Amino acid sequence: MCRWLSTNPRAKWCFRVVDASAGATPIEVPIGNHYDKYAAKNPIARKLMAGFMTALDAALPDEKPATVFELGMGEGEVTDRVRARYGDVVITGLDLPDAGLATHWNSRNLDGLFGDAGALPVRSDSCDLVLAIEVLEHLADPRAALRELSRISRRDVVVSVPNEPTWRVLNLVRGSYIKDLGNTPGHIQHWSAKSFSAMIAEYFDVVSVAKPLPWTIVRARARRS
Repeated sequence: MCRWLSTNPRAKWCFRVVDASAGATPIEVPIGNHYDKYAAKNPIARKLMAGFMTALDAALPDEKPATVFELGMGEGEVTDRVRARYGDVVITGLDLPDAGLATHWNSRNLDGLFGDAGALPVRSDSCDLVLAIEVLEHLADPRAALRELSRISRRDVVVSVPNEPTWRVLNLVRGSYIKDLGNTPGHIQHWSAKSFSAMIAEYFDVVSVAKPLPWTIVRARARRS
């Protein structure tokens, strides 16, 4: 079940709208720490995030998409960046049920859905650009999500995850999550840049791989027979 939160009538053409009660029950899964990396004040963290955003911008396609889907939209930081770059495009995201997140989306005029990454309420071959930025590491079955992203994508795909073990090493260096050997709460999947790229290549044609410290960003294209 998912809940349609969009007020944009153009966005609905590529989505199967599924009604749900107003009091949707949150799904209990590890969602990571609540550190807002996009608003970091530490100069080192800000420098790392600047490098990530620069690499993300470079991974986005030059050709303007008509429809964009973002898995794990969160507060919409990446969504806003994509909207600023491409202008008048249909951008819709999906995340876990959260009343506060719904309020946040509405306040920022973001089109969002609540739903399951392994069963996206989206028509096949309907999205020009598919994004999964810092979300796959939180999923119990990332391959189920990738199968769904492959199903709905008709052109470009950009995905990112922490680059391991570099991510955990840097956490240990700054004295974070020592008892968990540097693992960020909610990170239940771990990939090196090589292993992550290999997994993406199972579902898409990999175009490029960037490694802004301490992340891996893969740009790929939909594979159609």
